[in-house]
Amino acid sequence: MQLTFSSDEIAAIVQPRATRGATTVTIRGISALRTARPGDLSFLGMAKYKADVAATQASLVLIPPDYAGEPKANQVLMVVDQPSAALARLCSRIELASRVPAVAGVHPSAVVAAGASVAASASIGPLCVVEAGARIGERAALQAGVYVGRDVVIGDDSELFAGVRVYAGSEIGRRVRIHANAVVGSDGFGYEFVKGHYEKVPQIGKTLIEDDVEIGAGTTIDRARFGSTVVGEGTKIDNLVQIGHNVVIGRHCILCSQAGISGSTVLEDYVVLAGQVGVVGHITIGRGVKAGGQTGIAADVAPGSSINGTPSLPLMLDQRISILKQRLPELFHRVDALEKQIRGLSGGGTSGTA
Repeated sequence: MQLTFSSDEIAAIVQPRATRGATTVTIRGISALRTARPGDLSFLGMAKYKADVAATQASLVLIPPDYAGEPKANQVLMVVDQPSAALARLCSRIELASRVPAVAGVHPSAVVAAGASVAASASIGPLCVVEAGARIGERAALQAGVYVGRDVVIGDDSELFAGVRVYAGSEIGRRVRIHANAVVGSDGFGYEFVKGHYEKVPQIGKTLIEDDVEIGAGTTIDRARFGSTVVGEGTKIDNLVQIGHNVVIGRHCILCSQAGISGSTVLEDYVVLAGQVGVVGHITIGRGVKAGGQTGIAADVAPGSSINGTPSLPLMLDQRISILKQRLPELFHRVDALEKQIRGLSGGGTSGTA
């Protein structure tokens, strides 16, 4: 992506609290503090990189309010509340300027069934298939090879990237982004063991994706056995996440890569699951819970908890146990020594009888 910004133009976007120093250099790149060169913008996103600010060659650095250092010559430091978020706003502007706008209309190679409804401002890309009864909203964009099943609803301004599959009856809200090869509304994994074999349990519910959700590449979200699997407003889902049937995910949750959620579990609002977290079915994870990477969650979790480990434990307890594990060899050595000492004392002692 090409970018060309003056420091004043960047200030207009990120709205700094204060500015230290000045630069006449045009900003043409974004780099980490250690690798930045003159003409680059960088940012202090984590306190552990604070020492790198003084050494960076970046011409412009976004810094938090607690950074007290001064700029070099021909360098500007912009004080913002959240440097990473400020950089995201700038990158959003760059992305918007560089994006090729979708062309309204249906590509000649696409197949749109009779009875489907496609807004005039929507874009249906090459080799897409839109089945009967589907409704595609205003300015929605389907990139190449997207499949939209019967009676699916795609809301206004939503974008489905190449190869997305949306099974029949699913509903997708407004401003939703679904990345390549994600699957929405596939059958839930349901079988009953009857007389020596497994019988499939029909999955006749649907999948509901609310407004402003983002779904990563290769993620799968199963339809409900009955009722709805729900992903709440503003939730962001990473690549390769599995969400089982009848799961209900609240608003503004974060689900990181390779997390897996079993059927009929409820995640309340603002839950964060780090990478490879596994969740059993039929439990409730309370509002604001944060689970560390590879946590195994096998029971209800109270709102506001921070948990880690398998099986999951309160974060501080898990960290304490982790530290104590490192002392196990020393503790075993001490126990062996004490046992030898005790055996020596008991074997070498004398007892008199009258």
